[in-house]
Amino acid sequence: MINLKPSKEMLDPIETASRDEISALQFHRMRRSLTHAYENSPFYRKRFDEHGAHPEDLKTLSDLSKFPFTYKQDLRDNYPFDMFAVPRKSLVRVHGSSGTTGKPTVVGYTKGDIDVWADVVARSIRASGGRPGDICHIAYGYGLFTGGLGAHYGAERLGCTVVPISGGMTERQVTLMQDFKPDIIMVTPSYMLSILDEFRRQGIDPRESSLKVGIFGAEPWTNKMREEIEQAFDMHAVDIYGLSEVMGPGVANECVETKDGLHVWEDHFYPEIIDPVTGEVLPDGEMGELVFTTLTKEGLPMVRYRTRDLTRLLPGTARSMRRIEKITGRSDDMMILRGVNVFPTQIEEQILKVKGLAPHFQIELVRAGRMDAMIVHVEATPERASADARSAASKELAHHIKSVVGVSSKIEVHDPGQIARSEGKAKRVIDNRPKE
Repeated sequence: MINLKPSKEMLDPIETASRDEISALQFHRMRRSLTHAYENSPFYRKRFDEHGAHPEDLKTLSDLSKFPFTYKQDLRDNYPFDMFAVPRKSLVRVHGSSGTTGKPTVVGYTKGDIDVWADVVARSIRASGGRPGDICHIAYGYGLFTGGLGAHYGAERLGCTVVPISGGMTERQVTLMQDFKPDIIMVTPSYMLSILDEFRRQGIDPRESSLKVGIFGAEPWTNKMREEIEQAFDMHAVDIYGLSEVMGPGVANECVETKDGLHVWEDHFYPEIIDPVTGEVLPDGEMGELVFTTLTKEGLPMVRYRTRDLTRLLPGTARSMRRIEKITGRSDDMMILRGVNVFPTQIEEQILKVKGLAPHFQIELVRAGRMDAMIVHVEATPERASADARSAASKELAHHIKSVVGVSSKIEVHDPGQIARSEGKAKRVIDNRPKE
């Protein structure tokens, strides 16, 4: 892989500013954002008043802990437009979730918000190793999902040539990658595995592709998965983080020269780590739930939004801004099996240790008698699909899961290609337990 470290001249001044300079900017912007939310969003005025908090109570950054949290349910309860802090006609765009588990969450952007979003995504692509003039193949979904258009505007802002192919049509994806020779791909890591399968199905060596950088987000993925993709394509695999309620992709990003966690763009997003049970703010370095307060959003400011993502805050390295450790999972996708906390990423790590197993998997939760049980569905690689090879792989994976994760599991090794492929966010857990 080629060295893509940017020169200091390429960076925004704030990326190398001192902590004191960053904190001073954050305090100024936070006071302004809290005031904007209180004065212009009926939701936040009511929430602040009920909590006994006022923007003038913020005397230092640590005083943010005096303010109430915002939850995803708040967006559902105020569907569609009741949380906005600007008149609806001032919005130039709305995005939303799919709403598959209830009412969708709707977010809105002013022209100023779109400009900031483009800036932070451009900064993220540059931190990943992208440069003006690069061809950027965007296979995130376009539409209400923030991934495609967020990546698109950022790539254009950086000066890239954008290929807006969106998700799906995997055969065509590979054809266009061969024809257009992109330098960058932006896609979910699970769909990148489907693209890798298609390269191999067509008999194309992925290491001969033109790709220099893959920027992967929208779902948790492991460093083992990074190694798998980097070795397969001979390219850099870099993590991008975001969520629609806070902005979309581009809230934080790894730097290609270190790949040691995601630098939060702290001039626009203020991070906290809290105890997910008590809500207490934890010191940097401790594991907990990630919370964000937006510092510059106009249409839909977010005050102490609980992301449910689990990570910890670390000092800056390649940039002055603090890092979040790679997201290991979400508090709401954690499975508890016989008293043991289990995350899909832990299962993924064990699968990638076993030769003869493809990286595609699904976890099925079932009820065995009075106890919950886990079935891990994986598939064999074509060269190790015999009954004996599958049996050996099944036993090895069950052993790894038991010894490392701490739970017993049933392993079902399927034929190659039998696990459902994702064209966006992967559905890793299927809960078939009887409803209580």
